[in-house]
Amino acid sequence: MKVKVINTSGAETGKEVTLPQDIFGVEPNDHAIYLDVKQYLANQRQGTHSSTEKGDVKGSTRKIKKQKGTGTARAGSIKSGVFVGGGRMHGPRPRDYSFKLNKKLKLVARASALSYKAKDNEIMVLDAIEMAAVKTKGYTEFLTNLKLNDKKTLLLLPEYNSNVYLSARNIPNAVVMKADDVNTYNILHANKIIMVEGSIEKLIATFN
Repeated sequence: MKVKVINTSGAETGKEVTLPQDIFGVEPNDHAIYLDVKQYLANQRQGTHSSTEKGDVKGSTRKIKKQKGTGTARAGSIKSGVFVGGGRMHGPRPRDYSFKLNKKLKLVARASALSYKAKDNEIMVLDAIEMAAVKTKGYTEFLTNLKLNDKKTLLLLPEYNSNVYLSARNIPNAVVMKADDVNTYNILHANKIIMVEGSIEKLIATFN
């Protein structure tokens, strides 16, 4: 698949690049995508939720009434969840939600997501992007030139660029990442993927 290369003004440079078929033209595997996105979202969960259970409540430990003859259910503690002021029964406890996936499966998921984007013409290739200073306004103008200021965008860089990253940080729905750090969730979440030309080689190296 060939894509025309543009500059930061949105104008065509006259060059074209060929996107690798084994990354941008595979038969998508929806189940692999599901598992990879599920893992990503699960790994974002802190798992620090907790509740005050019976053993955490302060109160008397004496048996509050005799075992038999009351006509009601037996009860041994005022801290039980059936009483007002008692602990929560079967409440959430701190836990780790993360789980592991096979590396090959994650690569299949990433290639599937990129292939979906390529098929829907949602990939743009940029010749280069340079910012002399950290300026949110400069990055906003860049998105306006590409007519993407109202879209969710993902910019993939071949190398980390602090000026570009910091300029985009405060813009809603604008994400900047290194190409070899991109994941399936970020790819699918974006309406448009802007790839700096050199990032294609980084993706090839990642998949190989």
